[in-house]
Amino acid sequence: MNIQWWEDYEADWTLHTGRRTVTEFDILSFVTLVGMNEALFMDAEYIAKDTPFGRRIAPGALVFSYAEGLVIQTGHLNGSAIAFLGSEMKMQGPVYLGDTIQVTAALADKRETSKPDRGLVTTRNRVTNQSGQPVLEYLATRMLRRRPR
Repeated sequence: MNIQWWEDYEADWTLHTGRRTVTEFDILSFVTLVGMNEALFMDAEYIAKDTPFGRRIAPGALVFSYAEGLVIQTGHLNGSAIAFLGSEMKMQGPVYLGDTIQVTAALADKRETSKPDRGLVTTRNRVTNQSGQPVLEYLATRMLRRRPR
């Protein structure tokens, strides 16, 4: 994909990412790395018997991280992104071990800044599983460069 400059974001702009399957290694490595060593993610017996999920799930923070990775992997921000400014997110369903996720992004807002070489873009990113069920939706605001003159 070509670089997307601030000017390239129009009302009908959308992006579909590749997909990623969440493995047990992913979940256990992530929760260990960031310190989420709680029974909800680490204890298979507890998960099976004492949670509504019945099987291993991925933390929402992992799902968000993978979703952002899928967005970045499209290459559309390479050379134009200045900063990730923030996000609002809502989990909409569990991501289970073995689920495959994909992101569809659409323009939610676009604003100029006081500096003429950059602008702000907010996208609404919908993460779905392999069945098309929504699992996460988040708004991502980024500062992007304007097209070089």
